[in-house]
Amino acid sequence: MRANCSSSSACPANSSEEELPVGLEVHGNLELVFTVVSTVMMGLLMFSLGCSVEIRKLWSHIRRPWGIAVGLLCQFGLMPFTAYLLAISFSLKPVQAIAVLIMGCCPGGTISNIFTFWVDGDMDLSISMTTCSTVAALGMMPLCIYLYAWSWSLQQNLTIPYQNIGITLVCLTIPVAFGVCVNYRWPKQSKIILKIGAIVGGVLLLVVAVAGVVLAKGSWNSDITLLTISFIFPLIGHVTGFLLALFTHQSWQRCRTISLETGAQNIQMCITMLQLSFTAEHLVQMLSFPLAYGLFQLIDGFLIVAAYQTYKRRLKNKHGKKNSGCTEVCHTRKLTSSKETNAFLEVNEEGAITPGPPGPMDCHRALEPVGHITSCD
Repeated sequence: MRANCSSSSACPANSSEEELPVGLEVHGNLELVFTVVSTVMMGLLMFSLGCSVEIRKLWSHIRRPWGIAVGLLCQFGLMPFTAYLLAISFSLKPVQAIAVLIMGCCPGGTISNIFTFWVDGDMDLSISMTTCSTVAALGMMPLCIYLYAWSWSLQQNLTIPYQNIGITLVCLTIPVAFGVCVNYRWPKQSKIILKIGAIVGGVLLLVVAVAGVVLAKGSWNSDITLLTISFIFPLIGHVTGFLLALFTHQSWQRCRTISLETGAQNIQMCITMLQLSFTAEHLVQMLSFPLAYGLFQLIDGFLIVAAYQTYKRRLKNKHGKKNSGCTEVCHTRKLTSSKETNAFLEVNEEGAITPGPPGPMDCHRALEPVGHITSCD
């Protein structure tokens, strides 16, 4: 197995598009949907999410890239190793094992950015991690595949989709740069754009998921093993990413961010690499895995967001009850203190009505409670 084929025309697997079996006849439509819709989605999301990025915080992450370093370690350390262990543990076929390994070696996807926003994560760190992992994928993807793919003997050369990586970088950095400028010059308008972009991004995520499942229904097979791996793989990524961030003493906000960045992979890049590297016969056995992984990572992300929002709402209600109780107690004490002060002042004023030395009756009146003072004839 070699990972040094970078031209789509140099691999023999790419010249077999004319012999597509039934189930892959929608190959062109599927690729078009994922390319166009994903690109538009990425651009809109990155522009709107870029409106939440502050230059000062972004520069602090670049100056002290501890969070980025932990994220890259999760992305290209934990995920490829987890993919290798899953492929070995489930005794997958060589082509299926390579599909799982390629998914583990892909950089983080933009889906993690929108989920990070919904769980109040560190958006500056999230976007920095997505950008840095995409840049690092130029070298780390072939390196990780070379290190782990030796366990399976395949004759195909794996084609690293450098063009796809470049398109991803362009669609990531340019919209974010515009969003940062908008946030710097028009901070109030940027908040509105951010809210609208978050809603539109969620709708687009659902559209891409449904379109991918419907158009690729012929590519699904009944291999329960692959479906099982596609279900547990993103969960392992989220959990291990969170634990590693916690172990390195990152803040809770950064732990949530790194967790989501670790489990969310670039599905489109994995599909493109499989299509460029393998024949249509092999794609029947492989293409269902990245599609199922993308579906389950969406489900996992929505479940994480729902759990966090529920926890946040309960915590807010709990603090609200405490604050309301404290307010009532403080208000009662204030009223009591005010009454006591008024009573004291009334007693003093009553004693100061007649000048001169107080007589016995005046002293008796001054010592009486306020409500029982009698008038002098």
